[in-house]
Amino acid sequence: MTSQHREVATPDDSQSIGGDLLAGLTVASILIPQSISYATSLAKLSPLTGLFSAAFPAIVYAFLGTSRQLNVAPEAALSLLVGQAISDIRFDTHGEEGASEALGIAVSTMITFQAGLITFLLGLFRLGFIDVVLSRALLRGFISAVAVVILVEQLIPMFGLVALQKVIKPETTGEKIFFLLQNTFSHLNPVTTAISFSALAVLLILRNVKNLFKKYWFIYRLPEVLIVVIVSTFLSAKFRWDEDGVDILGAVPITAGHSFLQIPLRSSTLKYLRRTTSTAIMISVVGFLDSIIAAKQNAARFGHSISPNRELVALGVANVAGSFIPGTLPAYGSLTRRKNAGGITGLLRRYSPYDVLPLAVPILPSEMRLGIHGRIPGTDRWKPINENPEAEERSDGTLIIRIRENLDFANTAQLKERLRRLELYGVQKSHPSEDPRRQQASVLVFHLADMETIDASAAQIMSELLEEYKSRGVGLFITHLSPGPRETFLKAGIVDLLGADAFRESVADAIALVERSR
Repeated sequence: MTSQHREVATPDDSQSIGGDLLAGLTVASILIPQSISYATSLAKLSPLTGLFSAAFPAIVYAFLGTSRQLNVAPEAALSLLVGQAISDIRFDTHGEEGASEALGIAVSTMITFQAGLITFLLGLFRLGFIDVVLSRALLRGFISAVAVVILVEQLIPMFGLVALQKVIKPETTGEKIFFLLQNTFSHLNPVTTAISFSALAVLLILRNVKNLFKKYWFIYRLPEVLIVVIVSTFLSAKFRWDEDGVDILGAVPITAGHSFLQIPLRSSTLKYLRRTTSTAIMISVVGFLDSIIAAKQNAARFGHSISPNRELVALGVANVAGSFIPGTLPAYGSLTRRKNAGGITGLLRRYSPYDVLPLAVPILPSEMRLGIHGRIPGTDRWKPINENPEAEERSDGTLIIRIRENLDFANTAQLKERLRRLELYGVQKSHPSEDPRRQQASVLVFHLADMETIDASAAQIMSELLEEYKSRGVGLFITHLSPGPRETFLKAGIVDLLGADAFRESVADAIALVERSR
């Protein structure tokens, strides 16, 4: 087991257990209705598949993953991809088999198994660097495209047009948009429409109200999703909305077949192997990218390290294990739901909404050259401490970092982790499980004389990194910045973020300013 799983609760941890329990209740209140919705609305499967997918893979991941707050569960984009694969195979399958629930369960099982196996092999062969060869802009473009698809998918049930959809059978997103434009005003169910948009409005209002009362934990921690689910369930039963044509979940039959656990590779699933492989590859790559970004952001927030290769292995094993429960959806972490509801100690882990997966650029990320500088005694010159034994580091929490190359999307993605390791472990090699050897820096001075160019993606990542340091109260200075990168920093908002005084001609100038402020 990883080091974080061997830790015993310290007094500080014990004080956080209440927050962990609250986080667990909050996550469950979101996860239960959300997983049911993903399974039924996006994947076109039984509600039970969503619940099993939210539980079993997460338990397996908890024993293997390196992120203490990442929640592994179904997420909207991946569930949509599964649903599209099921719909395509149903369309090409005639007779009773094409309409049976067993087909959907078999296809989902095969996709989850393959996605897990591919993810596991990526980790086994140490291919965790794929998160740095795909730019942030490319991933966001992909997420935005899928968000449009999900919006169209969800508008159909929100207007009460599911029954009509089954008759007309629009297949593509374009056909579904035309279907909505043609039928919304003439065939919508007014009760369903009113309920759907009222619930959406209540969710948005409650979320904004919570943000106004952040200092009152009993208000800020209210699970608005659970509140809406409970109230709407009560009102549905009282006013019998089902009699007005509103689709309700109702009683869910539990049928486990001959066995609750079944081997995923059997005749009923293997016949869909070739048809589902491309979807599984897409899910494994997108799922990992979303997971690793969320895991790294949590790691930066809570001060622990993340191993991309171990994350791949953990996520792969979790999904392969999940595929032994027929119909289980692929389960990964998520960027859009990464914010923890209060959990800190690692007792609980935490976990959302992607038509085309862009081909990864065949680039192997180079090891970014970073170094810590110290002052040469008796001078105002600063040199790398690993190359100049006489160079002396400052002992007041000021850390001088020199980035010795240009920055682009391929190498900047690892900058946050490299800086964290320099800050906590110095220039000496260390294992991620080791305890930090140094205190966190109170001032960071970036020596950028070697950086002649920086692209837009790298500037955006740099901006997010600096904003994170600033929120921690760390003093920030940029020195030796060339005119080209300065212009990029200005466009990215970094100059406005740090202020003009943070940009100094030299390290000595920045250190003098630090000393005058103390």
